[in-house]
Amino acid sequence: MITALIFFLHFIFATIIFTKKWQEEGISSAFMNIVFIAIIFAVGWTITGMVSKLLMNPEGLGIYFDRDTFSLVLLTVSEFFFYKIYYKPPAIEAGKEK
Repeated sequence: MITALIFFLHFIFATIIFTKKWQEEGISSAFMNIVFIAIIFAVGWTITGMVSKLLMNPEGLGIYFDRDTFSLVLLTVSEFFFYKIYYKPPAIEAGKEK
């Protein structure tokens, strides 16, 4: 159940970014951002999977929070901070971008 929620959150996030980039920059930029999100998700899940193998048994903490779910939660938290910085609007001061 937790895994499904995490996948659903990623789908909603990708849809929001796709729509936002399509309106602001065009369709090619929107697809490039979707591919970027998919690559970050795949590579990040692989890396957090290796980390979770070091920290947990395959059974995890229960039937709904096994090692794969733990790695997805770890990935989602790290992606949250990364995307918060990456998609932050540029600061504009006195008509000049920083």
